[in-house]
Amino acid sequence: MTIGKGPGLYPDIGKKARDLLYRDYLNDHKFSVTTLTATGVAITSSGTKKGESFLADVNTRLKNKNVTTDIKVDTNSNVSHLLTKFEGTLNLADMQGMSHNSGSVSVRGKHWDGFEIWDGVKLCTNITIDEPAPGLKTIFSFVVPDQRSGKVEVQYLHEYAGISTSIGLTASPIVNFSGVAGNSSVALGTDVSFDTATGNFTKYNAGLSFSTSDLIASLALNDKADTLTASYYHSVSPLTSTAVGAELTHSFSSNENSLTIGTQHALDPLTLVKTRVNNYGKASAFIQHEWRPKSFFTISGEVDTRAIEKSAKVGLGVCLKPTL
Repeated sequence: MTIGKGPGLYPDIGKKARDLLYRDYLNDHKFSVTTLTATGVAITSSGTKKGESFLADVNTRLKNKNVTTDIKVDTNSNVSHLLTKFEGTLNLADMQGMSHNSGSVSVRGKHWDGFEIWDGVKLCTNITIDEPAPGLKTIFSFVVPDQRSGKVEVQYLHEYAGISTSIGLTASPIVNFSGVAGNSSVALGTDVSFDTATGNFTKYNAGLSFSTSDLIASLALNDKADTLTASYYHSVSPLTSTAVGAELTHSFSSNENSLTIGTQHALDPLTLVKTRVNNYGKASAFIQHEWRPKSFFTISGEVDTRAIEKSAKVGLGVCLKPTL
């Protein structure tokens, strides 16, 4: 869908600053590879190592004219990791976060009956119809085995407005509406969700954005008016992708403030460096190199300056995509 020079959708408010401060930073090890079949189907396999757990998913994308179908299989190795590593007694802490599958298991000569474990597999499907009418996009999504996950979303972009509405495909659905009015310079928006089962609003947010050719400032009231977030993004040099950004968040319920400041700079057309620091003393940096078209290698690190004796967190990422 062509956005043009309109205000965009509600999630676009403050997005530039969020991408600068948080996007591509890693604390884990992640690898992904994309292949293309002769029929044009793109298959992306990803694996992420978090501590001693390994998460994997496979995403298949098929495009036919203006219809895009994404089918993603998420697998969680918590069960296999638990069964191969396990010594002692299964406890609730080990089983937290797992989905329900009743049964029994034998491990190293010991046998357990009548417990429930997560099979850890989800099938996520998204069908997107781009521009059945000018400025319109329709998205149908559902997750297997979650029978309540079905949802239909309609987005509409105009030169002076951006609207997104969705409804769950259940007897008592959650209805979400977000709208932005304005232009490419000034935008005012809201985002609300209503649970028809309880008759309560589960979410209500509001945001304001001001943009120029090199500066974007935004203010958002989120979490049912409990969190106020102000963000700032400034493009210093487009030729070298040099930019600075900041985000200040205040929680009214806890009276706590959070401040994050970051910057980015391209060492050359293929290498990007980013750094950030927050008021909790966490300093992070990463370097990303495009070693072949659409294929990236990323190394990221984070250190707690208030506990310098602790080991730094290091993340690695490799993304391989075919050149069309």
